[in-house]
Amino acid sequence: MDIADLRIALFSGNYNYVRDGANQALNRLVGYLLRQGAQVRVYAPVVDKPAFEPTGDLVGIRAVPIPTRSEYRIPLSISGKARRDLKAFAPHVVHVSSPDPVGHQAVTWARTRNLPVLASVHTRFETYLRYYNMAWGEPLIEAILRRFYRRCDALVAPSESMAQLLREQRMNYDVSIWSRGVDREIFHPGRRDLAWRRAHGIADHEVTIGFLGRLVMEKGLDVFSDTLDELTQRGIAHRVLVVGEGPAREWFEARLPQAVFVGFQQGADLARAVASMDMLFNPSVTETFGNVTLEAMACRLPVIAAAATGSQSLVNDRESGRLVPPGAIHQFAEAIKGYVENQDMREAHGLAGESRALEFSWDRINQAVADTYLRLIRQKTRG
Repeated sequence: MDIADLRIALFSGNYNYVRDGANQALNRLVGYLLRQGAQVRVYAPVVDKPAFEPTGDLVGIRAVPIPTRSEYRIPLSISGKARRDLKAFAPHVVHVSSPDPVGHQAVTWARTRNLPVLASVHTRFETYLRYYNMAWGEPLIEAILRRFYRRCDALVAPSESMAQLLREQRMNYDVSIWSRGVDREIFHPGRRDLAWRRAHGIADHEVTIGFLGRLVMEKGLDVFSDTLDELTQRGIAHRVLVVGEGPAREWFEARLPQAVFVGFQQGADLARAVASMDMLFNPSVTETFGNVTLEAMACRLPVIAAAATGSQSLVNDRESGRLVPPGAIHQFAEAIKGYVENQDMREAHGLAGESRALEFSWDRINQAVADTYLRLIRQKTRG
């Protein structure tokens, strides 16, 4: 069997109704598979006004809003109509991208038909509880995730550090890498625009610390703001540029009243905003890869990040940025202070990061997933 012969059923909890790094990666994967001649059916919740048009054929799955986060939805069940569609499609492999109720049902459906199942891991769900004062529940979430992932034939993770964590957590032992790419036609240092900065009240000489991502607490907004408080208390001159939208924006604006918030950006506008920063500060520990880190590196920015899954596979400490223990406010502040006060180091580490970003090609990365599909099908056929 070749990639052009494949029929893939992809299950996603959020394929296009809220834009994030995970579903953009899934849409890129589907686009690549379709260009290679494969057939793909996507089963996911649909809404009246999605964030963007889906790539490929999308079959709606019944879902309800999450009570405290209504912008997201929980897929509840594979309806009779969707099951009939799935049966008629007759996939060779099932790909599940979230451990929700429909993901569990899809795994069961595939196992009863002796079809291989690949699960892609996009975020560290167990860490989310830390941001809602429920860290005591992490072992339970890990146990639920372990049951889900061990029923799958293999996993793909965005980074080697995340793959190793999954092995250590005994989620599965067949874990390969589905990394992330960056569009070098969009993200590059030539997008830097001093006139755009000035229009937002940032002078040419002011060193700007950037935040890029969805404005939700699990992205480490508290650590970011506490670190910036320490810089201010120590009299270290800086500006803050925040790129992104989300339900915690009001809280974040109140914590950082002097920051410039430019909201959601995309395409060339996003690249301009990123390249117009002087460094990226990414304190999150929930990412399995860190698309924002890679985009900043492609724009020749040094990155200060939490030493966690994802960032550890991208940032070389003291070479292209700094890796700091999660939540270590004082150490984050010291690392940022070094870049604020040393332009030569900013430039040298930015160049090193840009060189590293050149290694990430989307087509090569997505072919690795197609190769995994074919391997699992061969293994299933051989018993």
